[in-house]
Amino acid sequence: MNSFGRIFKISLFGESHGPQIGLTLDGVPAGIPLEVADFEYDINRRKPGSVGTTTRVEDDVPKIISGHFQGFTTGAPLTIIFENKNTQSKDYESFRATPRPGHADFVASKKFFGFEDYRGGGHFSGRLTLLLVAAGVIAKKILKNIDIQANVIEIGGEKNLEKGLQRAIDAHDSVGGIVECRVQNLPIGWGEPFFDSVESLIAHAVFSIPAIRGIEFGTGFKAASMFGSEHNDAILNKEGSTATNHAGGVVGGITNGNELVFRVAVKPTSSTPKFQQSINLKSNEIESFVVKGRHDLCIALRVPVVLEAVTAMVLADLSLISNASKWNH
Repeated sequence: MNSFGRIFKISLFGESHGPQIGLTLDGVPAGIPLEVADFEYDINRRKPGSVGTTTRVEDDVPKIISGHFQGFTTGAPLTIIFENKNTQSKDYESFRATPRPGHADFVASKKFFGFEDYRGGGHFSGRLTLLLVAAGVIAKKILKNIDIQANVIEIGGEKNLEKGLQRAIDAHDSVGGIVECRVQNLPIGWGEPFFDSVESLIAHAVFSIPAIRGIEFGTGFKAASMFGSEHNDAILNKEGSTATNHAGGVVGGITNGNELVFRVAVKPTSSTPKFQQSINLKSNEIESFVVKGRHDLCIALRVPVVLEAVTAMVLADLSLISNASKWNH
């Protein structure tokens, strides 16, 4: 499915090299002030331009075509589109015969019987993360004073990000990284156990970001080597503040009022400058090839704002669910 959420619901459409990509947000409360300029900051954070990012640059100016009137959301479905102008589709024609390792070329062709739009990765492209960022802008407005910040904390196993990136540059290869997200000022009680726990929903949304390979909350996998008495977070007061935060702000699938902390692992870009091998579907022979086109050397560099966006989407939905479930409390 290309939709996510219960009340704050996002639906995506479009392909990387099609005329446009877009999203429809249903459940957006009426009366939220919204201008095109509100998208500029986060969209610019996602754009390439720094060392290690793709040379494909789009205008990425949002066009709001429904659910918006006189500077405010109307309560009707909010639809936003972005035009694709800077495409080089010819770079992808050879992948019909020789699918790229690590990409969706092969499985998409099998699943959709060869009818998929393969240009630029089509509907599987990281280009569509722009739509997640746009949704995140709206979600952050719903969340008001809740602060969401994500940052790259490691590239290629190096805490020194420049060193990790330089290793990939020197090796003429791509590289992955780790991005950490922290959320402050969350109230106690958000989350809907069992299947809509905070971790379940965030993990679901996070894995919609291409290149994500893992997620951990709080202490994460290190918890497996700790004693229970060491891992438990002692409660200090009636507000729920804890002496430690090994749980990462979530207990029993519900926010406990402490800082929400989680990290994601981002794989190396599949489109590496190195020669690789793959099956040629026409000749049925294994052959060497190199991926052409414009690609990120390190996708992790552009993930933080996308991670913030999907986190905001989940939390905005949980906020609306929480408010809807209140009755004389």
